[in-house]
Amino acid sequence: MIAKAAQSPLAARVMGVVNVTPDSFSDGGRFFDADAALAHARRLLAEGADMLDVGGESTRPGAAPVSVEDEIARVVPLVRALRAETAAPISVDTMKPQVARAAVAAGASLWNDVTALRHAPDSLAVAAELGCEVVLMHMQGEPQTMQAEPRYDDVVGEVTAFLAARAEAALAAGVARERIWLDPGIGFGKDMLSHNLPLIAGLDRIVALGFPVLLGVSRKRFIGALDQDAAPDQRLGGSIAAALAGVAAGAAAVRVHDVRETVQALRVWEAIAAARPARRFEPG
Repeated sequence: MIAKAAQSPLAARVMGVVNVTPDSFSDGGRFFDADAALAHARRLLAEGADMLDVGGESTRPGAAPVSVEDEIARVVPLVRALRAETAAPISVDTMKPQVARAAVAAGASLWNDVTALRHAPDSLAVAAELGCEVVLMHMQGEPQTMQAEPRYDDVVGEVTAFLAARAEAALAAGVARERIWLDPGIGFGKDMLSHNLPLIAGLDRIVALGFPVLLGVSRKRFIGALDQDAAPDQRLGGSIAAALAGVAAGAAAVRVHDVRETVQALRVWEAIAAARPARRFEPG
């Protein structure tokens, strides 16, 4: 398992997002420049991030695909630079096994795959070979089409069953059980409110599968749908509320853009929980 940073007392780990893309939905490509991305990553660590998630291809709805060569060129130098400076775990957010292989060689220790190792025929085998941790995420469809009328009869049951099946496939391929994470994929092939809200509310069913759960709710569109179409950078309050709901349901880590604020919210929430008096048992 990923070792939690020694200075953080929080039960849930905080994963800071570092997008090395020109078209991210959340930051509009502010950190596409290599120096800006490295400075941003350093800032996230200073603010309390337990680990970093580096991505070189946007997975927002309708995003254009990126070649393997371009994605490696965006991701690997940053991973290598970070590994030279910090022992914090580094995740690579990619669906391509070639990119995962290059990033792990440069120092990444986790492969965060929005396709749950389904993008390429050798994804499962490469994950087992690399021996890194993997995040298996649920997504209905593909990034280019995933928001085109997604449908479920039972969104919580179907996502849970999918993740259980992908975990079994990873185990069968040789990925160690203790290296598998699950992610319900909030906003990936889900209606903003009728699917995402029940998934967060029912996250305990995914937690019950016995694998650590990574929850990514930061700045997602469903928050804007509940608040007069608020822009991504105006969704901090909703992001924190959703993250706390996920942690209360058992999420082991939250993937966020606003690290300092999320760490503060978790500290206060956990301090209040610790101060709550134990309930006395009264017979009859």
